[in-house]
Amino acid sequence: MGAYKYIQELWRKKQSDIMCFLLQVRCWQYHQLSAFHRAPCPTRPDRASRLGYKAKEGYVIYRICVHRGGRKCPVPKGATNGKPVHHGVNQLKFAQSLQSVAEERAGHHCGVLKVLNSYWVGEDSMYKFIDSFHKAVRRNPDTQWITKPVHKHREMRQYSPAPPLLLIQVMFVKFLPNKQFRTFMSA
Repeated sequence: MGAYKYIQELWRKKQSDIMCFLLQVRCWQYHQLSAFHRAPCPTRPDRASRLGYKAKEGYVIYRICVHRGGRKCPVPKGATNGKPVHHGVNQLKFAQSLQSVAEERAGHHCGVLKVLNSYWVGEDSMYKFIDSFHKAVRRNPDTQWITKPVHKHREMRQYSPAPPLLLIQVMFVKFLPNKQFRTFMSA
């Protein structure tokens, strides 16, 4: 067995003493850093290589911290006055996964780079980007596909492997106002 197989077995058994201690130390270290920072090397090299990362020019890794838990409805002081009886405030669940939220933040923060993939690291997520303007990526036939303009902000359109739970809502928000505006103008 190679080294990646041993690393993979360690990450599968997260309740072992070694991994529990390692995750606690790493999470403490991540909390000392900013919520969005560049990592010098992948924390899980086996997972990174399986998802398309290569240790050469043009590939960058960022680590992002995302708040866990539900989302609270933005009402003043939690008052539901004038709202329906069953209009919730506190127990609302967000329709998008934490992984896709972190990928969108990464794509928004690094506009020139393109999100290739992402994976879980403790309480945080780690993100791989490809610099689409780098010669090493443009000349490589295996990675040329991401340099095309069709793949701009593919994480916003749910083309990255994160679960696409919000795709229908995004389409409604995108197309509905224009249709209403056109009917208003023609009337």
